[in-house]
Amino acid sequence: MELMLQITTRDIPHSEALENHIREKAEKLGKFYPHILHCRIVVELPHKHKHQGRIFDVHLDMTVPGAELVVNRVANEDVYVAVRDAFDAAKRQLEDYARRQRGDTKIHTPVLHGKVTRLFNDEGYGFIETFDGRELYFHRENLAGHDFDQLIVGEEVQFLEDISSEGYQAKRVSTGKHHIPGSKTE
Repeated sequence: MELMLQITTRDIPHSEALENHIREKAEKLGKFYPHILHCRIVVELPHKHKHQGRIFDVHLDMTVPGAELVVNRVANEDVYVAVRDAFDAAKRQLEDYARRQRGDTKIHTPVLHGKVTRLFNDEGYGFIETFDGRELYFHRENLAGHDFDQLIVGEEVQFLEDISSEGYQAKRVSTGKHHIPGSKTE
């Protein structure tokens, strides 16, 4: 079935290039999720901005079986960037909608616990020993809401385990003073 597409521009001159760009984006979206029944895109240049530059707003409204998905007010000074961001947001909504239709749920990485075993303050990294005896590397940039220089050896931490090109390492390391999404509060 052909995707029904409605393109509306407000307060900007008609542009074949912009319309073709939107049609290409909509066609890609239709290939990604072929059950879109109707797609309405509104590109506008609202009046009375207090900015020096012009800000384009893009609204995207999709009708799919059993639902209506809306991307509201994606704004940018570049109309093509605003259109791209709106269609990216629409794709994420379609992914979530398709996942819900299939009954899939997102699997979150479990929060693990361990102790800081070694710190290299000058280099900005350290190691955590998990309670099952493994040792994982972490970098100062992987600390969630805590100052690396305040960590001490032996301190208990929570973290997410991730794989990198060098092997497993700890990400989003927290001392437990800050909540990590997905962790169970007791």
